[in-house]
Amino acid sequence: MKLEGKTALVTGGSSGIGEAIATRFAAEGARVAVVGSSDLAKAQQVAEKIEAAGGAAQAFVADVRDVDAVKALVGAVKDAFGRIDILVNSAGIFEPTPIGETTEAEYDATMDINVKGTFFAINEVAPVMIAQGGGKIVNLSSVTGVMGFKGFSIYCASKAAVNYLTRALALELSPHNIAVNAILPGNTATPMNVKIRTEPQFKEMLEGMTAVTPSNRTYSEADDMASAALFLCSEDGRAAHGSLMLLDEGISCGL
Repeated sequence: MKLEGKTALVTGGSSGIGEAIATRFAAEGARVAVVGSSDLAKAQQVAEKIEAAGGAAQAFVADVRDVDAVKALVGAVKDAFGRIDILVNSAGIFEPTPIGETTEAEYDATMDINVKGTFFAINEVAPVMIAQGGGKIVNLSSVTGVMGFKGFSIYCASKAAVNYLTRALALELSPHNIAVNAILPGNTATPMNVKIRTEPQFKEMLEGMTAVTPSNRTYSEADDMASAALFLCSEDGRAAHGSLMLLDEGISCGL
């Protein structure tokens, strides 16, 4: 029960890595605000699963691109639970932006969700944590924040931005007993990539991915990222400030 008595707000908590983190945190004693992007029913399903397992959770919804919606979300979570000890920014999208073919709207969607959403969630939560005397913030970045990925230049740029938001905000907030860190997953099995992992037309792509994965485990599990988030948000990770925890099965080591 490493998070007993804590309240955690998890954006992107209705699926994938965010759902795994919300579930793990609840199992470790935290009360969890499960935040979906637009579908409250989907977030509610995760909250109900947590409660069925003996945990405490409540569903919320917010479009992290909308600063007013983020402000309202933080206020609602604080009203519901009385405090916010942990913020996990897991909301994000992974969309191709090939050069010469990408629209302004596609550019804005990636940058607004992945970068703007992360910054303004911290912008709203940090004053709450400062008033409480501390807290933990974990941003979900990506291995592509430290290496290029053809056809996804804006996604790479967005995750590089998250990395440096993490490091700069760690400098700003650590004096207030607020730890800001990031997890950089590589390929991780989530609903977002189930087709690549299972459908025959993606077999060649999957084999190519396996060929450049030193560990021979092409996809990590979402629970691997949840374990890292638990470390960073518990006393086990008290020395981590501005850390970029790379969990990519070795892909970024080189070809």
